[in-house]
Amino acid sequence: MRGRWIDAHIHLDLYEEEERDMLLERALEQDGVAAVIAVSMHLNSSRANRELARRFPGRVHPAYGFHPEQDIPSEAESEALIRWIGERAAAGEAFAIGEVGLPYYTRTEAETAGRPFDEAPYVALLERFVKLAAELDAPIVLHAVYEDGDKACDLLERYGVRRAHFHWFKGAEETIRRMAANGYSISVTPDVCYEEEIRALVRQYPIALMMTETDGPWPFEGPFAGLPTIPGMVRRVAEAIAEIKGLPLQAAEEQLLDNAKRFYGLD
Repeated sequence: MRGRWIDAHIHLDLYEEEERDMLLERALEQDGVAAVIAVSMHLNSSRANRELARRFPGRVHPAYGFHPEQDIPSEAESEALIRWIGERAAAGEAFAIGEVGLPYYTRTEAETAGRPFDEAPYVALLERFVKLAAELDAPIVLHAVYEDGDKACDLLERYGVRRAHFHWFKGAEETIRRMAANGYSISVTPDVCYEEEIRALVRQYPIALMMTETDGPWPFEGPFAGLPTIPGMVRRVAEAIAEIKGLPLQAAEEQLLDNAKRFYGLD
């Protein structure tokens, strides 16, 4: 596999359609990115990422799921998505489950505003995805931060899922220790270059369970203020991790690359 870095979490389908080919070609041919993990928002998003994976074989690896920071889908919509994922597995296609998780930001915004919020349907939907990951022996990509991290861990432990990837995680030290003890992976965004909370997480978490990501097209601050988020930014993430961990850059880059390749079964 060509390239020195992997963007382990990016929403390719949320970029403007005319941007995507240019974005990928620059990342894969010029910026030294070996591959990207394209996570999905819902069924149509999953279909779009599957098509991108077919057009860029071995370089775009898709993940199919339902992002929790949106209105809960109807039962029919949930069934259609889970059935479609099952069809992809039956066809022998390679993919991960994701992005799935719990609506921390939506929930806390509602609570701050004094509005009622029922989290139970989101927990039930996440449990369905965790169970599916266990049945398919597929990696699962999680949006579960702060106290939601423990709720996700409860489900992962219940179904014996080990290949769990918590993207852009933030949370208590006790939760971080629990995740690391279970062998769950995390991925680090460009805000590690300027955000102390993320730098502290990198200090504590084992680099053997760490990957790099952008969560593009989400924008960043600090040295990235005003810049479009592109996969090549993971180079800066790897540099920051090496500096925080006190490791030679090449050694850190090789470890981070190997971690992502192993986790997602990339050649």
